[in-house]
Amino acid sequence: MTKLLEKGIDAVRSLPPERQDVAGELLLAIARQHRDAYSLSPEQIEDIKLAVAEADRGDFASDSEMAALWRQCGL
Repeated sequence: MTKLLEKGIDAVRSLPPERQDVAGELLLAIARQHRDAYSLSPEQIEDIKLAVAEADRGDFASDSEMAALWRQCGL
């Protein structure tokens, strides 16, 4: 195991259980993708980092923004 992975796992241990589960799911998804010869692109990794940071800040679409999106999609 690399030092960086060890640091990451140590950091995740201090998170609430539901966040630990999210981290576990991501690690398992990465392992499955590697096994299936697929890996995330650097751009996809950056997108995930941005999305997690937004979620951590509580930066979600408002109910009215979501309603407008559903209307736009015909739902």
